[in-house]
Amino acid sequence: MKDTKELKMYTLDQAKDKHLGKIGTDKRDRFEYELKLDILGEMIKKARKERHLTQSELGKLIGVQKSQISRLERNTKNVTLETVLRVFKALKAKVNFNVELLDGNINIA
Repeated sequence: MKDTKELKMYTLDQAKDKHLGKIGTDKRDRFEYELKLDILGEMIKKARKERHLTQSELGKLIGVQKSQISRLERNTKNVTLETVLRVFKALKAKVNFNVELLDGNINIA
């Protein structure tokens, strides 16, 4: 007689809750932040390729070396917002930012 175990299915959110912690915990927040940065780098790379530009060509358009474009596409952690905006402007891409206040309050001094 075979001993079969039933596999338990998890949603992505359930798996993240189990392995990274609930939303709002430090580990989960770091993961979500880094994931967004990875996606930004991929978006830059995709837009560059759709415009049929090499990393060197994009670098020349914004005044940086090819190596900086390569780093930007792989890791956007240490880049300024100004640089990201310059890259997307050179790629003739529209950028939208969405800011959501988690507590619903806004205080302006």
